[in-house]
Amino acid sequence: MPLISFDYRFSVDLPVSADAAYRWAVDYRPDDWTLMGRVGRRRIRKLADGAILLTDTVETDGRRVTKKRLVRLWPARRSWTNTHLAGPTIHSQFWYAILPRGPRRSRIEFVGLQVEPSARRLSAAQLARRAADVRREDAALWRRLSRAMGEDLGASRRRR
Repeated sequence: MPLISFDYRFSVDLPVSADAAYRWAVDYRPDDWTLMGRVGRRRIRKLADGAILLTDTVETDGRRVTKKRLVRLWPARRSWTNTHLAGPTIHSQFWYAILPRGPRRSRIEFVGLQVEPSARRLSAAQLARRAADVRREDAALWRRLSRAMGEDLGASRRRR
């Protein structure tokens, strides 16, 4: 099956400082999929300083999908990359950066290269629609995470 690829980007406001948002975002936990409103599990393996292997198994459209991702952290820049090593979007790569927006607010900037199988080649318009769909889904996921981050780092600090 041929592969298609497309770039997409988005940003989402976060209700906490950039430093707090970064620490929260890269503090990977087995129950992270619950925060994202999905059924799944995550295995986390620290490979070396700044290198983490995530193995995620998620329920998607009634079937299980497993993805392996290599995460590279850059704490001084409050950024990280996520490269898919196995799964349906193998070779996809994503970049995240947390930018300050004042002392108690920040924003996540996301740039993605999605590589995925396709039954046929897509026109430029079809690729643009696919990119818009994925951007909408991923931005919604980060808006959900933003709410969870605000709850976790607000008055109660129960999770992180």
